[in-house]
Amino acid sequence: MSKKSIMVLCLVATLSAQAQTPKKATPAKKTTSMEKTGQTKMVEKVTRKGSELVIPYEKYRLPNGLTVVVHEDHSDPIVHVDVTYHVGSAREEVGKSGFAHFFEHMMFQGSDNVGDEEHFKIVSQAGGDLNGTTNQDRTNYFETVPSNQLETALWLEADRMGFLLDAVTQRKFEVQRETVKNERGQNYDNRPYGLVYEKKAQALYPYGHPYSWTTIGYIEDLNRVDVNDLKNFFLRWYGPNNATLTVGGDVTPAQVVKLAEKYFGSIPRGPEVKNMKLPAPVLAQDRYISYEDNVRFPMVQMTFPTVPNYHPDEVPLDVLSEIIGGGKNSIIYKNLIKSQKAVQANAGHPCSELAGEFTLTALPIPGNSLADMEKELRNAFAEFEKRGVTDDDLERFKSGYEANMINSLSSVAGKTSILAAYQTFTGNPNYLTNQLKANRAVTKEDVLRVYNKYLKGKPAVILSVVPKGKPEMVAKADNFKVDPDGYRAPADQYAGLKYVKAKDTFDRSKRPASGANPVIKVPPFWKDNLANGIKVIGAKNSEVPTVTLLFTLLGGHKLEAHDPSKAGIASLTAAMLNESSEKYTAEDISSQLQKLGSSINFGSGTETMTVSVSSQVKNLDATLALLEERMLHPRFDPADFDRLKKQRLEAIKNQSTQPTVVANNVFNKMLYGEGHIKAVPVIGTTATVESLNLDDVKKFYANYFSPSVTNLVIVGDVEKTQIMPKLAFLNKWAAKPVNIPAEPKVANIDKTKIYVVDKDKAAQSEIRIGYMALPYDATGDYYKATLMNYVLGGAFNSRINLNLRENKGYTYGAWSYFSGSEAPGPFTAAAGVRTNVSDSSVVEFMKEIKRFREEGITDEELDFMRSAIGQSDALKYETSFQKASFLNNMLRYNLDADYVDKQNQILKTITKEEINALAKKYLPLEKMNIMLVGDKGSIKPGLEKLGYDVVELDPDGAPILAKADAPAVTAEPKKAEPLKGRKARKEGRVF
Repeated sequence: MSKKSIMVLCLVATLSAQAQTPKKATPAKKTTSMEKTGQTKMVEKVTRKGSELVIPYEKYRLPNGLTVVVHEDHSDPIVHVDVTYHVGSAREEVGKSGFAHFFEHMMFQGSDNVGDEEHFKIVSQAGGDLNGTTNQDRTNYFETVPSNQLETALWLEADRMGFLLDAVTQRKFEVQRETVKNERGQNYDNRPYGLVYEKKAQALYPYGHPYSWTTIGYIEDLNRVDVNDLKNFFLRWYGPNNATLTVGGDVTPAQVVKLAEKYFGSIPRGPEVKNMKLPAPVLAQDRYISYEDNVRFPMVQMTFPTVPNYHPDEVPLDVLSEIIGGGKNSIIYKNLIKSQKAVQANAGHPCSELAGEFTLTALPIPGNSLADMEKELRNAFAEFEKRGVTDDDLERFKSGYEANMINSLSSVAGKTSILAAYQTFTGNPNYLTNQLKANRAVTKEDVLRVYNKYLKGKPAVILSVVPKGKPEMVAKADNFKVDPDGYRAPADQYAGLKYVKAKDTFDRSKRPASGANPVIKVPPFWKDNLANGIKVIGAKNSEVPTVTLLFTLLGGHKLEAHDPSKAGIASLTAAMLNESSEKYTAEDISSQLQKLGSSINFGSGTETMTVSVSSQVKNLDATLALLEERMLHPRFDPADFDRLKKQRLEAIKNQSTQPTVVANNVFNKMLYGEGHIKAVPVIGTTATVESLNLDDVKKFYANYFSPSVTNLVIVGDVEKTQIMPKLAFLNKWAAKPVNIPAEPKVANIDKTKIYVVDKDKAAQSEIRIGYMALPYDATGDYYKATLMNYVLGGAFNSRINLNLRENKGYTYGAWSYFSGSEAPGPFTAAAGVRTNVSDSSVVEFMKEIKRFREEGITDEELDFMRSAIGQSDALKYETSFQKASFLNNMLRYNLDADYVDKQNQILKTITKEEINALAKKYLPLEKMNIMLVGDKGSIKPGLEKLGYDVVELDPDGAPILAKADAPAVTAEPKKAEPLKGRKARKEGRVF
């Protein structure tokens, strides 16, 4: 098995966040042997029997305590390396929160034999990608690289495990402290509902409990500590005996063990680390707390303490959370969403190593109070008592769990991460077997038992989040304050720690040789056409027994140019197609899909509508029958339309509370100009959506949902001869001509100006800089411009990111990119920066763009770009999703079968002179828009000193001052994902 899946992020975050030490399961086939003390020990070997769901591996332990787990998989020439340390924010002390996460940042700042910022550069240049993440219970570092780079990846990880501290300087400490503050500002303080977990944790757990603060920590704690505190944290927790090295992919266990012994074996053991176990929090009564936030919708969240991960009661509580508020068949969905009382409502049961939380959340639609919502959430429990647990409930949950698990095994990164998490928290990499047994064995009686034990009549923490200036909206007045009395600090664990370096018999300063690059082949594919005009392209992928279908219908939001007063109709039509069919209600379809372990989703974007289907091979026929119902026989129920329209209107109004959304919308409005449909958000505006009726949806579907503009990509464990007959039902879909409007001319930029949108008291400023650039072209100037931009703002080690993030500490991440399609798209440079450096950040952005345009690329940067992009091919085609995206591009842009070879030839032969000419041509500094969304009172005075005209705009992009002559407009440019890890939890998110 191999290949990536979307579910792996959620699954791995859940697995790696928690654990007790459970009994080990007997794997399919397991052998063990122990060698003499002082030598590496082979602990066990697990193999697969037949088609059972298991990840084969071998497990070893080095004399210094490092655990090594190896999964061999030669399906792709790539390898995933993961080093997990059993330390997270739960190991921190009161007054020193945020250390574990802070140290994650410091681990990328160089070590004795790896220069500053070189870790990212070396992995990127090798064609790989990398990251690090921290949660309450562990910190992990990982790389996915071509298999010839295995030794380099292990050398890098070993160097920072054993040779870090002399490279930790005060200056690096200060810069990364600012970066962490920026991360907190971006993801917590400046994000609506960003402080929910922090506030809840303070009330749910006793003062001093390791879960009573968040992983990011408090600003005052970050300000208080010094570099020696940080070094002590490393010495206490980062020893090899508190780590697991897991390697998966195109390797052999013998190869990995030999290299692990070479690079990690001489690193001394650290202090012993014992697992923690704490009693569950005890609440004597309901604790009501609240805070004010920059939100449109108030929110109430009710949280009950439960059990740690892997506790026998965890799975029954998971089932209960699904029944109460986990989907379209849940009680909360029926009572709050379907009835139009709430814009969002759900239940979840996230668990961690030391504790679990059963959480219910509701955001009311205006006209319903938080007190009403609290009552409704409590009523859901009462209804559950009457309703009980059904056979369907259990079947949906069990089928969904197994389908998600299968999907999570579709990549070496996914499998490696699962092995690492199970080893870290259970000591058994094969704990997947136990998890499957627990899920298959759960009964109705188990679910009723845990309800009575943990929820019925039990106190909870009830958190209200209300708009600023409206404290009267809370569900109930606060009755709880954090009380530090009685807290006893734990014994000091940091006294007498000494830094002892490894002594080697080889020169560790020499970077390992890489060997020959693996031979990469574009996946073989086949093409066909259906009688009604659908173009089909497919590829076999037998790594997991699943099939993915992706329909792409050209048009989408762009079709609304025919009648801009109906903007948002494409998106609303797609939402309606996710609802009921003529034969089945939306709840019926959702239930059947869950039982099948399948999914069907309709969506709409700027230029396309999409239909994505995922199914296990064994359930493909049943899934396609449901697809036929939804695609060809939509019910278009008036009640569904009324509910979805109301939700959209509320979501549009809510955008004003989200700085990143405001920035993206206003930036697009400025770029495209008045009258351009892409100047309007895909979701529409209040005025356009209010004008829509159900007949508009039916008309849009009838006119534009057509096979004549449809491409279909099929990737999975099926042959063409198997799948094509199953798609015969699509020929019932009658073709009709679809007139896709031509792109109007975009607004001109006469000269570079600064535009400011006020976001009162914003913790950060969102910056967007750019202009309308190029249409997509696989082998022309667009492709070459992306090569040019790579070292400017396309890589972590780009000039822009190294300057603003790593050198200045202004931001959590800064980047630039081109984003074109059939029509020209923008060049964008973007970042979220601290308010007090908004003007300085603009200066640095423009300085880097100007310097690159005038001075060009260096020889070293050209070599780096060629190597990084050229070797990354090994990672491009691993998963079904990656193959589907590749094939979809081929159809959409009518690309030749050898276009990848042509790109590689361009990459090899492009010269400095060509790159520099592209920079001069496509970085027009004098004709770019500079736009900031932030606290005007704080940022405008500094911006006015930069020598540009400064124009104020309202949140809709309209000029406020008479002198403003800016082209006005909105849409949503693609935003790069931040490079550091984010937590994923088993609960619903709020906006």
